[in-house]
Amino acid sequence: MSLIAIVQDRPVYYDLTESLKKLRLLMEQASAKKANIIAFGESWLCGYPAWLDNYPEVGRWDHEPVKELWLKHFQSAVSASGEELQDISAWAKELDLWVILGANEKLDIGRGNGSVFNSIFTISDEGEIVNHHRKLVPTYTEKLMYHHGDGAGLKVVDSPHGRIGSLVCWEHWMPMSRQVLHDAAEDIHFALWPTLADRHQLASRHYAFEGRCYVVAIGQILQYKDIPTDMTLPEGAKSDDFLLSGGSCVAGPDGQWLLQPDFETEGIIYHELPSLDLLTKERMNLAVSGHYQRRDIFDYQINMQRRDDGS
Repeated sequence: MSLIAIVQDRPVYYDLTESLKKLRLLMEQASAKKANIIAFGESWLCGYPAWLDNYPEVGRWDHEPVKELWLKHFQSAVSASGEELQDISAWAKELDLWVILGANEKLDIGRGNGSVFNSIFTISDEGEIVNHHRKLVPTYTEKLMYHHGDGAGLKVVDSPHGRIGSLVCWEHWMPMSRQVLHDAAEDIHFALWPTLADRHQLASRHYAFEGRCYVVAIGQILQYKDIPTDMTLPEGAKSDDFLLSGGSCVAGPDGQWLLQPDFETEGIIYHELPSLDLLTKERMNLAVSGHYQRRDIFDYQINMQRRDDGS
């Protein structure tokens, strides 16, 4: 059994220094509770750009307030080889935690520079980055902010708690992405979302049922007042209104909730996963990489090369 610490809390939006302080504090809290894994939502470091879908001025060409938010988005992003991730990795080892971290990742130099990826960093309790996944396709308005990822992070890693994998948001509706991770014998899947709307809950439960794995779905908290901008609020909106309202939850391998969506908590939600034996039991009647697969009929290829330029 493994204790999961689900961070349903807000970063200090587009403020890397303060968000790192908060991240360290949350890790300390999880460690004190003897959690094994701590998980943060989509682009938690340092903020998912939910404003793209809400402010009426976003679509204006060359609009200065939008460019100012892009500047903050880029400047508060982390580099894969930067000191911020080195610090987080050291904290993971110090606090004996596995870390699943959604982050805005920037490229400062080299081919692809000037780009930001919607990334997941999986860090072991030995302080090593054991997987680095970049979201394959930015969803709809996200294309204004993020570059296309690649297949290098479409993998599952061994841990004392089971084989761990993860995807970002609408990647859960990319059938081949799911199949790659199912083929890798995933036990615990981390689904990083902005918030758990009904369709996101559906995707999380479906993934758990299809993959016969545990799915930990992470939602986030964000209010208009958290976003550092002078742009006009949508008609009828108030600064205290929520853009993201959490809903973190956990599904079992039968697709049923082990932890119902939580739209009340702001902070860390703890959940202890049952034994991995439950996964094996459920794979008796459905194993989409094994006895419920027809490789003589279906086949695919995957390019797992790292491509910084997103091509």
